[in-house]
Amino acid sequence: MQLRPRQVDFVESCVNALKTRGNTIGVAPTGAGKTVMLSAVAGSMGGRVLILQHRDELVSQNRATFKAVCPGVETDLYVADRKRWSPGATFAMIQTLSRESNLSSMPPFDMVVIDEAHHVAAKSYLTVVERARQLNPNVKLFGVTATPSRGDGLGLSKVFDNVADVITLGELIQAGFLVRPRTFVIDCNLRESLAGVKKTSVDFDMNEVAEIMDKQAVTSRVIDEWRKVAGDRRTVVFCSTVDHARHVMQAFQGCGYKTDMVYGDMPDGERRSVLRSFDMGDVQVLINVAVLTEGWDCQPVSCVVLLRPCSYKSTMIQMIGRGLRKVDPERYPGIVKSDCIVMDFGYSLHVHGGIETDIAIQDKEGKGVCKCCPDCSMDIPIGSMVCPICGYEYPEEDEADPNELIQKARSPLVDFSMTEVHLLEVSPYKWQDMFDGYVTIANGMSAWACMVLYKDRWHSIGRYGNDRCHLLAVSDDKTQALASADDFLRQYGDKEAARKTKRWLNEPATDKQLTMLGISTPFGVTKYGASCSLTWNWNEREIRRIIQKIS
Repeated sequence: MQLRPRQVDFVESCVNALKTRGNTIGVAPTGAGKTVMLSAVAGSMGGRVLILQHRDELVSQNRATFKAVCPGVETDLYVADRKRWSPGATFAMIQTLSRESNLSSMPPFDMVVIDEAHHVAAKSYLTVVERARQLNPNVKLFGVTATPSRGDGLGLSKVFDNVADVITLGELIQAGFLVRPRTFVIDCNLRESLAGVKKTSVDFDMNEVAEIMDKQAVTSRVIDEWRKVAGDRRTVVFCSTVDHARHVMQAFQGCGYKTDMVYGDMPDGERRSVLRSFDMGDVQVLINVAVLTEGWDCQPVSCVVLLRPCSYKSTMIQMIGRGLRKVDPERYPGIVKSDCIVMDFGYSLHVHGGIETDIAIQDKEGKGVCKCCPDCSMDIPIGSMVCPICGYEYPEEDEADPNELIQKARSPLVDFSMTEVHLLEVSPYKWQDMFDGYVTIANGMSAWACMVLYKDRWHSIGRYGNDRCHLLAVSDDKTQALASADDFLRQYGDKEAARKTKRWLNEPATDKQLTMLGISTPFGVTKYGASCSLTWNWNEREIRRIIQKIS
């Protein structure tokens, strides 16, 4: 597996921090490939590694990805039904390992990796970390998370004292790995009232928020505005309290929309059932209260409605991020998603000025890569304008014009774009245009991928080995289609034989290739160009079948 360039930067930053500081945390949202980067960091450091997870499905997912990134490292599991310590990497469930009877058998480790590292303040994690330190005082501690902010700001500092790198939503949107948000801020004449709501240690007082926003007139306006711009979209709504959520749910239901809700005290089985119905499309609008902010992703979500303000920018970004995942067309056939509508009724985009967070790994003067957050004392990347741990927002050097800020929040975020040329340049594979650009294809020898423009949409299709052709993406945006195709080749392609810097790619086509292509005047035909043409010829019928089936 070959990492994206931004993933390589992230891994290098984390490895350098581990070598100099002995611990670090890396922050990256869903879509960045956290498990890939986690595995690459562990593989780069070497030694005996313990990788901690808090959910069963993460253990198997992380192990499979680790094997793809570090195929030569031995792995094993320490879970309820299999308790084995590997000399390479051991993947353990924190609930199992933290029991005293199990912890006593733990061997010394050179490194402990914590997935979803914002949970590290829990007693179970701290117990395991302390045991690892007792067995090896020089043990390296590494954490990755998409949602580090805890509100109290100090929970993570018992294990980590610095943040090595932060990948932002804006970076992933620009690169085509997440869809573009289209933001709308709707003024219901509540801004002055909401400005007076007091803050708790972690957020605004949601009971006070509900007194302002949980009104029939406001809810009716919400549904009217939603119907205008997003009435046919799978939608997630964030409310202030359970009563507020219930009233909003009933209003949507009264208008004929299939709507349900989830909340913190809901029985686990009932909540899973509701989420399953939403994932399957039996529910169109899902109302929630502080449940779906993290750890949940449903790709078909293409509208996010904020019916509450967010005191921390990181909380707002987490909520908006629920709708930015691209759709796997094989998992959700017939669903095409190129953007996500964000409707903000709580003025969070006004307050925080958008979802962008500028991060610089090194400042222009080269003075260093870190600065100390004044609120939580964590060292964070020097270009961060928001502390990823506690949410502290650094003041702007020049105060922005409030009217300009409001206009920016009301307008769609049209600046999230990246030319396909840039992605083609950073790809390790050589992409060939065919048929006047209607087809773009790359051959990775052990795998190939192509993009086909049909009925104004880009269809990414790939194949590896003797497996069938896979539909990778369907999008109005070529950049998103290219990102999916390139990721497929990075995972399955031959990174040595087919790298675009290899000399053979530009050598003249062989006589056998020319004969198979029926070419008698081979001027300018290269071995690689011929291999791409042959790949297309051999797979064209199946490619057409896949595209026509979904069109």
